[in-house]
Parts: sequence; C-alpha cells; structure tokens
Amino acid sequence: MSQTTDLSWHQEIEENGSQPPLSLQNVHVSYRTRKGSVQAVRGVSLDLQAGESLALIGESGSGKTTLGLGIVRLLVETAEVSPGRIIYRRDGRELDVLSLAEGPLREFRWRDCAMVFQSALNAFNPVLKVWDQVWDTAKAHRWNNREEVRERFLDLLRFVQLDPDRVINSYAHELSGGMRQRTLLAISLLLDPQILILDEPTTALDILTQRTIIDLLRRLKEDLHFTMLFISHDLAIAAELADRVATMYAGQVVELGPVEDIFYRPRHPYSLGLIRAVPTVTGGFEELSSIPGSPPDLINLPTGCKFHPRCPFASERCSSDEPELERVGDNHYAACWHTDAVQEDIERSGLRGKRSTQRERAPG
Repeated sequence: MSQTTDLSWHQEIEENGSQPPLSLQNVHVSYRTRKGSVQAVRGVSLDLQAGESLALIGESGSGKTTLGLGIVRLLVETAEVSPGRIIYRRDGRELDVLSLAEGPLREFRWRDCAMVFQSALNAFNPVLKVWDQVWDTAKAHRWNNREEVRERFLDLLRFVQLDPDRVINSYAHELSGGMRQRTLLAISLLLDPQILILDEPTTALDILTQRTIIDLLRRLKEDLHFTMLFISHDLAIAAELADRVATMYAGQVVELGPVEDIFYRPRHPYSLGLIRAVPTVTGGFEELSSIPGSPPDLINLPTGCKFHPRCPFASERCSSDEPELERVGDNHYAACWHTDAVQEDIERSGLRGKRSTQRERAPG
C-alpha cells in the first residue's frame, strides 16, 4: 500500500491567461417566505483567480454561506438565484453553472468544485460507515475501480493526518469533531476538484485541532496550489490563510482587497468595526469595541447605504444614496461615501481605536 501523502495525483489548475477559473457576475439570491422575499445576496461580482485563497468575512446573516451554496447550487427549494451568472472555466471550457442540467451539475459539484460544510456530522449519513459513503460518491461519478478509489482515499486520510484503518471502517458518530472535519476534507478532495469552498472550517473545534486544520489548508494552498473560497467569521483565520478578503454586509460585498489592506488599512466602516471588535490578549482590561445596533431586516432593507443606521461616519447622503464599490487602492475597493474619513480616523486613533483601561480610569 502506498505511504505517500503528497497527493502526487493532483493536477494543478492551469492558468488561462487573464481568465479566472470562477467568476460571479451580479449574483442575487433571494428566499421566498410568508413575510416576503429575503434578499440574502445582492449584486455580488467576484473573480476567483487560479491558486488564490479568497475569504468571505462578516456577521452571521451577511450572506456568506448563501453565496457559497449558490455557487454549487445546493440552496433550498425556496431560494432563487436571479439575476446573475456564475461562470466556471477549466481546460478551455466555460460553463454557466446556473444553466447546467442535472448530470453536468453533478460533475461540476465534485470534480470541479467541492464544498466542505460547516457541520461535519450533518454531512455524513449516520447509518453508513465512512468507506461506504466514499464508495457511493465515487460510483455516482462513474469511478468504478474500487481498489483505486480506496487507495486514493487512504492517501487522503494520511494527508489530513488521520489513521486510515480506523477512520475508513468507522461511523461518523464514532469520530471526534476534528476527525470528522478532516475526514470531510479528505472526501471533498477525492475527485481532485480545482476549487474548494470551505464554510467555517474550524468552527466548534478546540484550538489544537484548529491549528491542524489551518496547517492542512495552508499546505493545500501553498504546496498544491488549490483555489479556495473560504467563509469565516474568525478574522484571525482569514488573515492567516487568505490572499484577498471580501467583507460582506446585508448580502453585499462592501469591501474587497488584499488581506494586508483589509486588516491594516480598511476603508469601509464595517470592516473597521469588525477589526476593532476583536479582543486583544495583551495589555490591561480593555473595553471591547462593538458595532452598535443590529444587522438590517433583509425583507425590509433601509434606503441608501444598508450600514448607515449603525455607522459612526454616516451623513445625510448615506441614508438616500447607496454607494457602489470604488477603487481606493491597488486592487482595493470599498462601497462607502466616507472612505477618506475612515482613513483619517485610523491615522488619528489607530487601527484598534483609542481605548481607556480600567487602571487609567481609576482615581489616583
């Protein structure tokens, strides 16, 4: 049995000139409910470049997971992706994902683009052993050489640092949360997809298991050059793994740029608010900065900029005119009327803002 863990069978995606492997063009996603239409994703346009790692960050309900599920067309029946286009390119092909029939769509989902879901336990069939589910996946994609499938999956289990003999004959409930997450990652790589979508890959895992997952993802990115779109509310993980970051709010991308710019030179008040809300582990007992208010009702969105009811920089214009993404630096874009004011605030108060400690407030 092969003992390799370098995934030597992996075929790196070939760069196609200036054409990215995945393009989202003005994508909208809505959900039909009794109360009305929930506008979960509104007008998102993104290009995912070959070998790139792009992070989607934002609060719960900002549209990150809906966008990921929309790319692989795994949304619930009450959801509609319209208008918009999702274009996938590989080996000279160009596919409109939203127009694919069931057969080609099934091929796209695992051979071209795979998604690692947030809840690993729910992704497994509880009455089937791990190997049975792997074999079912392979057969569904017309890979009928049982020994080849088994050898590749054992190779993948070693890659994700699991004991192949234990995992392959286990039920999902017999594995720990971290083991399930790594097993799910191994299954997602089975058919050698070119794009991985990872939804909160380290949620609810202990700190050591999180580090293992992060190291594995970094190896996929740096050594094997997988193209990754990952969804996270953990800014530290996004900062560690991403090449670019897209901040989402109320279904829109409100800031997009290189990871260093987003985390050290943000130009949108919401991105800045997220950064300032992250607690520090050094210094005195600081008051945590928070973003006031709550995310908007996606059925009855406010006029103008959707963030203006919560924004410390808001002006009268913000309540009536909705800004679009505009260039604020090299490959850096923000949808805000007051990007200069945000920059001035950072220069004046620092990225973390000026906070007074309890010792500073104490008399004497």
